[in-house]
Amino acid sequence: MIHPSAIVDPKAQIAADVTIGPFCVIEGNVRIGSGSVLDSHVVIEGDVVIGENNHFFSFVSIAAPQDKKYAGEATTVEIGNNNTFRENVTINRGTVQDIGKTVIGDDNWVMAGVHIAHDCIIGSHCIFANAAALAGHVVVHDWAILGGYTLVHQFCHIGEHSFCGMGSVINQDVPNFVVVSGNLAGPRGINLEGLKRRGFDKDQLSLVKKAYRILYRTGNRLEEALHELELINDDKGTLDSLNVFLKKSQRGIVR
Repeated sequence: MIHPSAIVDPKAQIAADVTIGPFCVIEGNVRIGSGSVLDSHVVIEGDVVIGENNHFFSFVSIAAPQDKKYAGEATTVEIGNNNTFRENVTINRGTVQDIGKTVIGDDNWVMAGVHIAHDCIIGSHCIFANAAALAGHVVVHDWAILGGYTLVHQFCHIGEHSFCGMGSVINQDVPNFVVVSGNLAGPRGINLEGLKRRGFDKDQLSLVKKAYRILYRTGNRLEEALHELELINDDKGTLDSLNVFLKKSQRGIVR
């Protein structure tokens, strides 16, 4: 399952049914799980752990961080299962100044030309459209969607079930459920269609709409909004993750 033109380091641990296409280069302490496919010209360098059933299209590169402080330290990339990385995606290993690793969860769809920088943490079920780019230390929570050419400043957090419209320039945290767009990105409403597709019922949708109004339509300071959100939360804990996200925000939220 390894093309004769591919170069694979003897230290690499490759499951027996992995497909490695022409002119791929696998260096360092790489582990690739069962069912994964690497098309032509994929380059993976350093300490990288890849789970099962991942598909890397042509010219995907996993390499050292683009950080001038990086001095060859042993940092890593960890990738879960069932992810798709389209052509020319670039992923950077972590740095010792942060957690030392870049982490990508399961079932993510990463389109052509996307850049995931050092020390980013990506959840599961996310979609990154063409040429979206994350600076270092960015956290993207489950089910988030980044439109094409979205740019995310370092240390920003993108909340679960949020939607960033194409060409968004994001320099603060994007709360759960919220749609943002623009340069600089501003709030445009809630991700109603996405929430419906993920099984939110009418009562939950109504609650999320009310939470959005509290955050963005009342003139509340964040501390005041948090207090109100805790008071209106339902028995299902629909707003639990939003409240945790807002309490942990260090850059402030998109306004």
